Amino acid sequence: MLSVSIVIYGPLNRDLAVTLHSLDGTLSQFKRDGVPSKVYLINNNAEPLRLGELARHGFESFGAGVELELIEGHGNVGYGRGHNLAIERTRSDYHLILNPDVEMSADTFPAAFAFLAVHPEVGLLAPSIRGDDGELQYLCRRFPTVIDLALRGFAPPAWRKLFARRLARYEMKDQIGPDQIVFDPPIVSGCFMLFRTAVLHQISGFDPRYFLYFEDYDLSLRTGQVTRIAYVPAVKIVHFGGGASRKGWQHIKMFAASAFKFYSRFGWRLA
Repeated sequence: MLSVSIVIYGPLNRDLAVTLHSLDGTLSQFKRDGVPSKVYLINNNAEPLRLGELARHGFESFGAGVELELIEGHGNVGYGRGHNLAIERTRSDYHLILNPDVEMSADTFPAAFAFLAVHPEVGLLAPSIRGDDGELQYLCRRFPTVIDLALRGFAPPAWRKLFARRLARYEMKDQIGPDQIVFDPPIVSGCFMLFRTAVLHQISGFDPRYFLYFEDYDLSLRTGQVTRIAYVPAVKIVHFGGGASRKGWQHIKMFAASAFKFYSRFGWRLA
């Protein structure tokens, strides 16, 4: 019924252990009901990952009823192409694209599937996302201009304050909140994307031309062309991730290269 893909790169850490533990917990309802689920762990590191290493980082195994498949040996092919290795394999009804820095609660999946059961027109569900500080993260987006991205990702706090109204519109703060369901946000975050698998297969998953950054923007826009997207605040997660500007110049260069590919495909908007 459900498959999940998680791409890992770099050393194993506490965030991944938290992600796997919380995933096991929210799958518990499926296990009790005898519904099978499968987790694909895609290792983009050059070195193979022995599952025993996960135990040393605080994670032992999923319980009965959850199959774990390790995909590796392909090297660092990028975030989207890594997920595609699982997407092309799975024959599930639903597929979750999940970051290795996300914590879910026990009712994350029950709330998500309760919504999808009564909204068959929705092919992609996005959750309410909070940081580890408890603050709501506004990760639904309108189509970005170049200025929006520059301000959001790289401007000092004083500049972001000066352009607060502009950024609030880009981040859909006029619609996104703790209670209101929002249909058809143009762009949703790639840290948690719950798809009907048939939709993912229809659009052939991620565009492999993106190595890192903007692959979720591209995927969201293409998804919106074939099905409806819904932001469902009853589905809650915690996200520990940070932006490109906080990860050094190499990430800034990858961000700029992916932005160029994104705008070249969907059209440039400066201001």
